[in-house]
Amino acid sequence: MSEKRESEKALRKEIIATARAMSRSGLTPGRSGNVSCRFKGGMLITPSGKRYEETEPEDVVFVAADGSVPKGQSKPSTEWHFHLAAYGARPDRNAVVHTHSTHATVLACARKPIPAFHYMVAVAGGKDIPCVPYATFGTEELARHVVAGLKERDACLMANHGQIALGRSLSYALELAIEVEVLAEHYYKVLSIGESHVLDDAEMRKIVEKFKGYGQNADPDQTDGSV
Repeated sequence: MSEKRESEKALRKEIIATARAMSRSGLTPGRSGNVSCRFKGGMLITPSGKRYEETEPEDVVFVAADGSVPKGQSKPSTEWHFHLAAYGARPDRNAVVHTHSTHATVLACARKPIPAFHYMVAVAGGKDIPCVPYATFGTEELARHVVAGLKERDACLMANHGQIALGRSLSYALELAIEVEVLAEHYYKVLSIGESHVLDDAEMRKIVEKFKGYGQNADPDQTDGSV
């Protein structure tokens, strides 16, 4: 097998490993959620409706930049629209993790963004983690909302749905999804005891600058995410 095909197989395995880690960590129940990675101008994404523990490398689906899927493949995740749209809008990011994690989903269902109640909110790239408007899952309308939410952020909540996180690699996208869920849980608990005290924009600008160069904004193991 050529080195190029071996690299593609390794990436497919990494997508499955990321999806399994997402599921085992409790970030998303059952078969919900999905994972993708930029590949050959399009992307590789988890298949629709298949248990991650039963998913094999050949089940991972290639979706071209125009949304087409070569014959003979599994059906891609129904959310492929917003994954592909995210790659088009954010050429600096190479992986997407979408989950229905408990506390992020609770806030999303309440249509509450996560404000700067804690400085770690800046891990998503700005002063807050926005909540984008609701649209039916698997639609281009939802993809447009997600693109707007991710224009200047690496994560957002999706109203009445869940959360989505971007990364320069699969490991960093998963790490951010975990961090968003932790922040959502903390914010939920703060709201349960009273009003949150939000850091001002000037302070958050300083924190965002401090975050540049490590974490989500620095991944020495990944260059452009393509094979």
